[in-house]
Amino acid sequence: MITVTEATATAGALQRLAGQGVSVWLDDLSRRRIESGNLAELIRTKNVVGVTTNPSIFQAAIGSGEGYEEQLADLATRGVTVDEAVRMMTTADVRAAADVLRGVYDATGGRDGRVSIEVDPRLAHDTRATVAEARQLAWLVDRPNVMIKIPATKAGLPAITEVVGAGISVNVTLIFSLERYREVMDAYLAGLEKAQAAGIDLAGIHSVASFFVSRVDSEIDKRLSLLGTDEALGLRGRAALANARLAYEAYEHVFAGDRFTALAGARANPQRPLWASTGVKDPAFRDTLYVEELVAPGTVNTMPEATLDAAADHGDVRGDTVTGGYAQARADLAAVERLGVSYDEVVEQLEQEGVAKFEAAWQDLLAAVTKSLDSKGVDGE
Repeated sequence: MITVTEATATAGALQRLAGQGVSVWLDDLSRRRIESGNLAELIRTKNVVGVTTNPSIFQAAIGSGEGYEEQLADLATRGVTVDEAVRMMTTADVRAAADVLRGVYDATGGRDGRVSIEVDPRLAHDTRATVAEARQLAWLVDRPNVMIKIPATKAGLPAITEVVGAGISVNVTLIFSLERYREVMDAYLAGLEKAQAAGIDLAGIHSVASFFVSRVDSEIDKRLSLLGTDEALGLRGRAALANARLAYEAYEHVFAGDRFTALAGARANPQRPLWASTGVKDPAFRDTLYVEELVAPGTVNTMPEATLDAAADHGDVRGDTVTGGYAQARADLAAVERLGVSYDEVVEQLEQEGVAKFEAAWQDLLAAVTKSLDSKGVDGE
């Protein structure tokens, strides 16, 4: 296990991020990364204090087959279903990563040292099944530093309340709109109230709200580029930052309010904003844009490895770049709307696409594992 103090070997931008109250998490996981010691090294040298996964990440890791051969052979011998095989492999990886991060978890009182695993994306629109899956995943991983990821769909909102109410820590994912983010915070507070009524210690429940960043720019900038005017082109690369900054403003308001203050008296933890999808898609932008421009206390930035490396190499962390920018953020989004680019239409489209992409990745993963199980079964005959 790695302790948080061992991470002080890190210098430069990532250390300065931590000093500003930003937790650096890695948006990637594979068995090779765990078993090679790479994850432990990133904790020691690059201030990584958490890990997020999603169906696309597991599809890339397990779909390659590397590191999974022995377990696949055992699963084939047992004759398990492909769904069970995938869950056995993914929860094994998350459990192992949680063990690597346990020292960070202990040193931060459960705030960091977290590893997230997502409910089956095919359940995104089924509240009861999502709750049942979340409970099962928490039981399978069986580590105090696991977070169960639940998508912020309409069906996901009551599931968040139920799962938090059962004392399970939750990472709410696929948040694109400010309206939905407010609903997510409300669902979390309702879950804390439910847990409190059940006599559960609120201090043990942690949550993050994963607010997606680069995908907002990708879609809005595409529409601005089609307009082609100087005003439209000048707004590229500004909508996603504006959206995230206004999300942080909403976070400040909710968690300074009376409802959370009452829960904080019972040792409840605020639900931290997590900046997700922070890899820059447009080569015209600085590759550390969504790191440098979203620095604020009490946040998490989960980065793909390329973004983590870029931030470590040439990141320019110059203090809080969020809380002073609310007026400009509102002006930027209003300017986009005036040009005929509908914010509501974009964020609804992005939510639908996000769920669909994760479901497609999960189906690809199931297909790859089915093929592997079939080949192992034939070989074993």
